[in-house]
Amino acid sequence: MLCLYSQLFFLQILIFFYKKTSNLQSKAKLKNYQFMNIVIVDDEPLARKTIETIILEHFPDINIVGQAGSVEKAVPVIKNTNPDLLFLDVDLTDGYGFDILSILKPFNFKVIFITAHQEYAIKAIKFSALDFILKPISEYELVDAVKKAYTETNKNDKNIKWDAFFNNIYTTGKENKKIVLKTSDCIHLIKVGDIIRIEADNNYSTFFLLNGDRIVVSKGLIEYEKLLNDYGFFRVHQSHLINLSYISRFDKKDGGYVVLSDKSQVPVSQRKRQKILAFFENIK
Repeated sequence: MLCLYSQLFFLQILIFFYKKTSNLQSKAKLKNYQFMNIVIVDDEPLARKTIETIILEHFPDINIVGQAGSVEKAVPVIKNTNPDLLFLDVDLTDGYGFDILSILKPFNFKVIFITAHQEYAIKAIKFSALDFILKPISEYELVDAVKKAYTETNKNDKNIKWDAFFNNIYTTGKENKKIVLKTSDCIHLIKVGDIIRIEADNNYSTFFLLNGDRIVVSKGLIEYEKLLNDYGFFRVHQSHLINLSYISRFDKKDGGYVVLSDKSQVPVSQRKRQKILAFFENIK
């Protein structure tokens, strides 16, 4: 019994020193962020305080150089402080965070959006592959977002993302919306209307485009189904998401499949068969 207690005591000492070492290593890594200046724009004082508290806790060497709660006050604060990173609430008392960016563009700072489930805003941000955190603010998500912002260095990638963002915010036609697709070695800006179909392969998705190009990205089909469900896309099969604008015909043989404008044949699951038939009935 004495031997067992000794082993438990020794184990507790090891755990204590392991946690201590991990914390020290974590603090040491976070000191790499000491040259980053941050501005926080949110119309809720509690939200600004939450962000400030988390930043100071995890990134003690980062400088919070300004805060604001409206479009009117934020613009001069940002101009005067020249931040590296901007935390930007989407919905402000006198307008939108997007208005601030429109006034200040072109800009060099990075942006992390803050939003409270505004579906339109979230889709615009996701289409552009920009970063955002949801309210109520998660400590883990905020820390992770700062780390990602710090490591993003490719200026061309950033410009493509912002081109997509401003296009999507101010463009009304759904077919003219643009989506950012990131591959292992490139970033693409694609019009939604140029996507014929998307095919899943485990955790990868292949985009088949109007010009014949194919783009493979390391994201699952479910994410694009949610993103494109309001843009005329329909998931006809577990592995296939199609743009309904490019359907040529529905062939009922061999279980059923649709033929698209690029001559590709896409299987239709039994569960989705009636919906495809209803689609053809509605366009008569």
